[in-house]
Amino acid sequence: MTVFTESGNVNRAARTAGLSHSTARRILVAAGLLTEATTSISKPQAKARFLELIEAGWSSARAAREVGVHPRTARDWRHRVRKSGNTRVYPSGVVVDSDTGTRYVTSVTSTAETVISQRYLSLDDRLAIADGLINKHTQSRIAAGIGRNTSTVSREVAAHSVEGVYLPHQAHRDAAAARTRPKTSKLATDTALRAQVEAGLERKLSPEQISNRLVLDFPDDEDMRVSHETIYQALYFQARGGLKREVAQALRSGRTRRKPQKQPGQRTHRFIDEMVMISDRPAEAEDRAVSGHWEGDLVMGEGNRSAIATLVERATRYTMLVHLPEGHNAEAVRDGLIKVVSTLPGHLRGSLTWDQGCEMARHKQFTMATDMAVYFCDPASPWQRGSNENTNGLLRQYFPKGTDLSVHGPEDLEHVAQELNGRPRKTLGWATPAERLRDLLTA
Repeated sequence: MTVFTESGNVNRAARTAGLSHSTARRILVAAGLLTEATTSISKPQAKARFLELIEAGWSSARAAREVGVHPRTARDWRHRVRKSGNTRVYPSGVVVDSDTGTRYVTSVTSTAETVISQRYLSLDDRLAIADGLINKHTQSRIAAGIGRNTSTVSREVAAHSVEGVYLPHQAHRDAAAARTRPKTSKLATDTALRAQVEAGLERKLSPEQISNRLVLDFPDDEDMRVSHETIYQALYFQARGGLKREVAQALRSGRTRRKPQKQPGQRTHRFIDEMVMISDRPAEAEDRAVSGHWEGDLVMGEGNRSAIATLVERATRYTMLVHLPEGHNAEAVRDGLIKVVSTLPGHLRGSLTWDQGCEMARHKQFTMATDMAVYFCDPASPWQRGSNENTNGLLRQYFPKGTDLSVHGPEDLEHVAQELNGRPRKTLGWATPAERLRDLLTA
């Protein structure tokens, strides 16, 4: 009985008690939790009876128990929601995918989906506002109940009241219509701006980098402004126009539709020899206050038969790529790193942070040759080399997974490194790593 009281579901109560559906229903009827009428009532009759009870002032939960339906089904009936497969269609035209929680608005004039942000009031929020006003609750209390600011409720009621009465369904339809933006995309009308955006994408810059770099490159031209979201919209929704479809391939992900990011895979290799852990690394390296502290890793090729070593300076994000023509065993990596690091001035040889891969088994010999200390990350902790992990992701635009990296010579690696060091970075105030390193060397 407790299960039925909480869920309103006869089947769930029967399964919990280990009884058949009919036996459980008879027990609930005998206990007064269900009426005899509910044992033979059809779904249309149950819905009609439920709505009658709601009009009579019954609560949704109590009316649902009375007609023998699940509370979620009862709420759908009350809110005039139509269920189709895994989606729920609201009277306002909002469609909610039950599996992903995605919301969009259906339109008779467009087949494109308009994703609704969580910052917008939902129909449930508006119905809660209407119920609160009917029960003479304060707007502060109503706002707290739906997790919104009091001013949000105040503006909502003022904007969507007719002759002093707040109409939630009409308010939701009006709000959905107001969100529609039929105007042409800025990128589709401004050829100069579009050319700059396309040039940035061809250089493999992200939309956010392009958007912020335009402010630096055209400080006095207000027309040369576009948000990174507008660029994404033009790429992901071709109906909005503005950018050529082939330009979308310049995106780092290579996707033409949005997809939630996944957590990077955890590394399983462990370094078993004596090593100095990252917890002993100088504080100046941790807070990036002093340049010369590097992060390193290997980018692997097809079947792990080839590799490129990557070095990223923590303060400037300057990248150096190490050619490994003789393979990526401990000796080859040691020799490759010594060759590259030896080209750096002494004040840029502070430390090197690496994971626990066996390719660094000769780390002591590397330190003796370069006077550069090596620190090792904790197991399965890629975030401790965040700058390097990010750079390795960028490199996959040039060196896709599953390809043979041995075909790329030192000149190819130098060209790629120059492109990465010429990318404006948000963390550097949209300056480039090359500009920051230049400032260090000329200071």
